[in-house]
Amino acid sequence: MNQRSFNPFSNTPAVTKNLIIINALFWLATIIMTKLDLTEMLGLHYPLSKGFRLYQIISYMFMHGSLSHLFFNMFAVYMFGRTLESVWGSKRFLSFYMITGIGAGLVNLLVAYLRIRAVEAELSPDMITEIYREGYGIFRQGMNYTDPASGQLNILINTVTVGASGAVFGILLAFGMLFPNMQLYIIPFPFPIKAKYMVMGYGLIELFSGFAEIRGDNVAHFAHLGGMLFGIIIVLYWRKKDRNNGTYSY
Repeated sequence: MNQRSFNPFSNTPAVTKNLIIINALFWLATIIMTKLDLTEMLGLHYPLSKGFRLYQIISYMFMHGSLSHLFFNMFAVYMFGRTLESVWGSKRFLSFYMITGIGAGLVNLLVAYLRIRAVEAELSPDMITEIYREGYGIFRQGMNYTDPASGQLNILINTVTVGASGAVFGILLAFGMLFPNMQLYIIPFPFPIKAKYMVMGYGLIELFSGFAEIRGDNVAHFAHLGGMLFGIIIVLYWRKKDRNNGTYSY
């Protein structure tokens, strides 16, 4: 009697598989390399923060804040990414993943800029200068300014963003566009939902949550929307390009 070991990656395309592995390795590195604050080094900072480095616009999407954060993102990559890679091919899928992830980060920075400018309007120029000069060090020590506006500005400038969620929402958007009528079971609903409605539902939830600014949820809702925005732009561009070239359309 032959026994086969279970291998969840046996039919998984190369890029999807390697993205999951790389993200998992980054998570393990944050656990093992305790002397280095990899989240601070590789997570995305606001450009005027003292913690900002240009490479963070890429590295942030491979970092995660918790094991559950990593699991749910990679589960989505596994469930939907392998289908997209099978349709598009590895090169196109990897390009899509990276562009939507970077795009999500850029949208997140744009929203941070708008929020920062709004808070700065409540503060004196001297106080704003003080926060940009000293706020990063204060924030790194786990402290903040007691004045609400000053504290909020310091948070907006020096909070770090991590996660592949922007790219994941881009993947969900693309899946909904390529397979709009595919029936999916989404917990906790006991009935199937068409992929196009799932995508629209997620988009509306993120839009509402972003404007509601739910305190304490620590979720970059506009980064998710940014991933979807860049996703729809790329899919529409590729559709037009493929039709002009006389290749397949989807």
